[in-house]
Amino acid sequence: MSVFKDSGHLFRLAALYAVGTLTFLGIRAFFVPRSFGQYGHYRGAAIAEIAAHPVHYAGHQACETCHADVQEMKRSGMHAQVNCEACHGPLAKHADDPSIQPAKLDTAVLCVRCHAASAARPKGFPQVAAVDHSNGLPCETCHQPHNPAIGAGGAK
Repeated sequence: MSVFKDSGHLFRLAALYAVGTLTFLGIRAFFVPRSFGQYGHYRGAAIAEIAAHPVHYAGHQACETCHADVQEMKRSGMHAQVNCEACHGPLAKHADDPSIQPAKLDTAVLCVRCHAASAARPKGFPQVAAVDHSNGLPCETCHQPHNPAIGAGGAK
């Protein structure tokens, strides 16, 4: 009597495992980009792809070049660490050609994006229930958006 008398099922299982492994590797080679793993667990070609996209954001330095008065006001206020384009949107076209004016912002909508009352926000972060606070008036009616502690008329 042989120990491997009924070993045919083991060979079939090993063959099935080998076919499965080869199938997996073939599919993986088809779907995984060649540059994957070039820089760790990333696609190396992604850097060039991202760099090829057009630039939309100018950066706060470009804004501060022409708008030094706003920069000075912001520097002393609560929004000192907020980059210009976080509120104003991408402004690379405006920075390249100042005659292209960005759209006027609706502060009644814009400010509430960050300052709407929410239990998920830190308690020390300024939060307002917009409907109760302003009755739908734009925030700039009472606050200077670049330094909200300063009133619309310039008074603290």
